[in-house]
Amino acid sequence: MEEHAEALEADLLRYYGVDLLDWHRETLSSRRLSVLVRHLPPDSAFVRAREGEAAEWGLTDHLLAAVVDHLAIANWMYASVNRDEYADPPEAPVPVPRPGAGAAGTPEGAGPSATDHTPTAAELARFFG
Repeated sequence: MEEHAEALEADLLRYYGVDLLDWHRETLSSRRLSVLVRHLPPDSAFVRAREGEAAEWGLTDHLLAAVVDHLAIANWMYASVNRDEYADPPEAPVPVPRPGAGAAGTPEGAGPSATDHTPTAAELARFFG
């Protein structure tokens, strides 16, 4: 919290009308401050400063990126199968870049990484259920 104190202070004022100095004045309990910080929305400055671009991606964004990738692959496969046998093969599609992809020497968008928040099977089942 100390690392992003300015963003936190701005968010507490913006979303809750609470001054962070109230905690120092002992008119805001540590428990209440903790609850407010944990429940800041994903578009808050504090969450964005802490999590970076990954905070902007929700389940819907990941599902849409997967749909785009699968459609591009299907089109590429169709074009590959139906091309003239002497023609150059079409270039393979490039996946939609995801937050956190491209780290640790992996190509941008090549697949999930440790910081990529891809939806779990339970989240997908809940979404489609």
